[in-house]
Amino acid sequence: MKKLITLTLLLLTITPCLRAQKKEIAQARSYIKSGKNLEKAEQLMAGLLEKDSVNMENPKIHVLLYQAVHRQYEIGNEKLYLGEKYDTATLFNLTRRMFEICERFDSIDARPDRKGRVRPEYRENHAEELDIIRRNLYLGGRFCMNRNQFARAYEFFEAYLDCARQPLFTDYHYAERDTLMKHVAYWAGYAGLKEAQPQHILKYADLALSDTATAAYTLQYMAEAYNMLGNDSLYLQTIRRGFSEYMDNVYFYPRLMDFYNSRQQYDEALEASEQALAHAPYSELFLFGKSTVLLNMGNNKESLEVSRQIIGINNMFAEPYFNAATAILNQILPLERNALTNKVAIRQLYSQARPYMERYRKLAPRQQDKWAPALYKIYLNLNLGKQFDEIDKLLKK
Repeated sequence: MKKLITLTLLLLTITPCLRAQKKEIAQARSYIKSGKNLEKAEQLMAGLLEKDSVNMENPKIHVLLYQAVHRQYEIGNEKLYLGEKYDTATLFNLTRRMFEICERFDSIDARPDRKGRVRPEYRENHAEELDIIRRNLYLGGRFCMNRNQFARAYEFFEAYLDCARQPLFTDYHYAERDTLMKHVAYWAGYAGLKEAQPQHILKYADLALSDTATAAYTLQYMAEAYNMLGNDSLYLQTIRRGFSEYMDNVYFYPRLMDFYNSRQQYDEALEASEQALAHAPYSELFLFGKSTVLLNMGNNKESLEVSRQIIGINNMFAEPYFNAATAILNQILPLERNALTNKVAIRQLYSQARPYMERYRKLAPRQQDKWAPALYKIYLNLNLGKQFDEIDKLLKK
């Protein structure tokens, strides 16, 4: 008797729900047919899907939801075509929603029947309609990029790329046939970089690397991602690859040198510099890198020689002057153990370092923390009272 009462109560509960569902479906269908209140039709169907998981199995709700959004898209697209006032961002958002709706519904539409057969009823039509407007996902991403909406841009790019793995688009073979995919993958990585999301940078990096026009930039973004993640091994692997494949790119060599120098791996740094100079013997960047690592290794005379070579190529490049002066000053340190015996040699070295450090000061006036202490010591040991007093006042400030 209790079971009968329970069943009766359950039926009494379900019946009003079914009536309400039918009413909302009929209302949405009416809105769509009239071409008015399409947003309300969308809200009604989206609400049914949110209210009850049982509704997810009802194809009518999904189809009407898609039709409501698709009709909004058609109206908006027509307005833009006719030059009427319409929000472009809305059109792109409608595009994304249509893809989301159809991809979700396709998993239900393609479920095996009682005999295990997979016969999706709507896949072909939905895929055909969406394929025509799929490029709008890419354009929507670029639209957001231009407005610095990088997280939203990534969502559009990801939606475009994700089509390749969606069963809905099985017959389109995007991964093999769509030549725009690698380009969109690059922009997805760039958007990930701008929003500082390393996982977004890396997700489509392999595909982006196949675009030879932007592969060097993709490697840069990958390096930044690994740096954000604190993965030194993959960071080094990436900048080494970038340096090897794009030696003229100004990004990779300085970071490779910073990595090695900061870990006192000077032999590796010197080897990379020699490799770079074999490629471009008169590169100021590569020569400066070599002079710096030689300085770090304590090879002061060799570092000085390379610094002078750079100055001969470009006398407006500030840092070689600092390296040259430092290489000379470093040679004084062992002589100071017998300062009286080496007094003349020490004074000569200070005199040699002076013009280099003064030139560095002139070219890099804001680098006071580098040139001021050095000039203080130079002027003190050369008994240059006027110059010493000026530097002393600067340091006291």
